[in-house]
Amino acid sequence: MLDHTDQRILEELSRNSRITMKELGEKVHLTGQAAASRVTKLEDQGVIEGYTIKVNQEKLGNSIHAFITVITQSMNHQPYLTFVKAQKEIIHNYKISGDGCYLLECKFPSNGRLVQFLTDLNKHANYKLSIVINK
Repeated sequence: MLDHTDQRILEELSRNSRITMKELGEKVHLTGQAAASRVTKLEDQGVIEGYTIKVNQEKLGNSIHAFITVITQSMNHQPYLTFVKAQKEIIHNYKISGDGCYLLECKFPSNGRLVQFLTDLNKHANYKLSIVINK
């Protein structure tokens, strides 16, 4: 069970995972060493699974942000899953319940690449496309 201090540590690391342990300790009213021990404990318990970065996809030239609801054409999803693993534009592939089987979150550099992706996807599944206008 997490106490209030552990929860504050998680909040601070979620805001900035590159924070120093000294700075983290100051924010949660611990010494840097005590904060580091808490973080290590949270990692060992599997509460903290890893650290990541947030990449600005638009600055990489990927200006089209799309969500694609995927409806597989057969009970065998393996061809679809193999296809998905080979696509660099996919940010997340969620297995979902509801209107579809999967929800893809993707970034594309152009409409042409989006159209090609959808053409290739349609060999494995049907889809519904939603484009992000603003976030």
